[in-house]
Amino acid sequence: MSYIDKRKMEHIEICLGFNVKSDKETLFGDVEFIHSSLPEISLEEIEVSTEFLKNKFKVPLIITGMTGGHPVAENINRELGEIAEEMGLGLGIGSQRPAIENRELRKTFEVVREAAPTAFIIANIGLSQLIEGYGEKEILEAVEMIEANALAIHLNPLQEAVQPEGNVNYRGGLKKIAEVCKYSPVPIIVKETGAGMSYETAEKLKDVGVKAIDISGAGGTSWGIVEHYRASWRGETLKKKIGKTFGGWGIPTAASILETKKTGLEIIASGGIRNGVEAAKAIALGADITGQALPILRKLILKGKKEVKIHIRAFINEFKTAMFLTGSKNINDLKGARVVLTGRLYQWAKQRKLI
Repeated sequence: MSYIDKRKMEHIEICLGFNVKSDKETLFGDVEFIHSSLPEISLEEIEVSTEFLKNKFKVPLIITGMTGGHPVAENINRELGEIAEEMGLGLGIGSQRPAIENRELRKTFEVVREAAPTAFIIANIGLSQLIEGYGEKEILEAVEMIEANALAIHLNPLQEAVQPEGNVNYRGGLKKIAEVCKYSPVPIIVKETGAGMSYETAEKLKDVGVKAIDISGAGGTSWGIVEHYRASWRGETLKKKIGKTFGGWGIPTAASILETKKTGLEIIASGGIRNGVEAAKAIALGADITGQALPILRKLILKGKKEVKIHIRAFINEFKTAMFLTGSKNINDLKGARVVLTGRLYQWAKQRKLI
């Protein structure tokens, strides 16, 4: 087993067995819908289908990138693909670097398209790999491997900074992203990994040709905390302390939506969204679609595919109920639903001139 394979397996083990939630809150608690006592619609007529990057989705939910690159991930990815296909969801996969560097691992990713022939699938490569030398050959291989509809370039400077074997060189990253945008056969999504995204970063990405962003805000899984546990296992005291210190670093998810919607880029809101009401709030704030990762991974591995589908159905029902109680017949109506910002989120929005 290579060190990359081993690292991927450790990530799964830690996410399943430890509390890896960020020390920071998403701030969705500071968003209040204006309740409609007279919605003038029927709950049964509410339509939750939506469009993202010119593709249709039955439900405004993407299972965001988590796994791959380890033999144990093959079955996980197959079952996630089956769920996405059956329920009309999008599906992102974990970094494809392991399969590009070891062709024996390609199957752990290829099963996704086999299981989900019509679903919207997002390929995934890290910016660190582009900076280290990945180019058109590797990008085309990643897209072809799963017949992807889009490619996510993931940004994880926080994780790299606290990871025992992290790559902390991010020089020239924007230029590399611009180059990929020019030759990629599919739209480019830039994806954070749990620390959120600012207006300034999103605007730069828009200027070089990025079509969408996955904000992955603070409040969900903290990769600082994940790497804290990995460093602890290795007896690396310094990295262990740094990972813990930065366990609450980043822009809260709700604030990150307000930051990035000003750019006009399409937005995947992920990072600590745990139910359909929070997803509805995310779209009312300006997101186009939402994403979940850890809750789905945990339910799939610990309880099985049936429990994942129950979880997603509950998520959809919660989402539809929030739409009903705001008088929103469809996603466009929900985007115009009235909300009140309170507390820390209101202060953030005022200070950053987002409202």
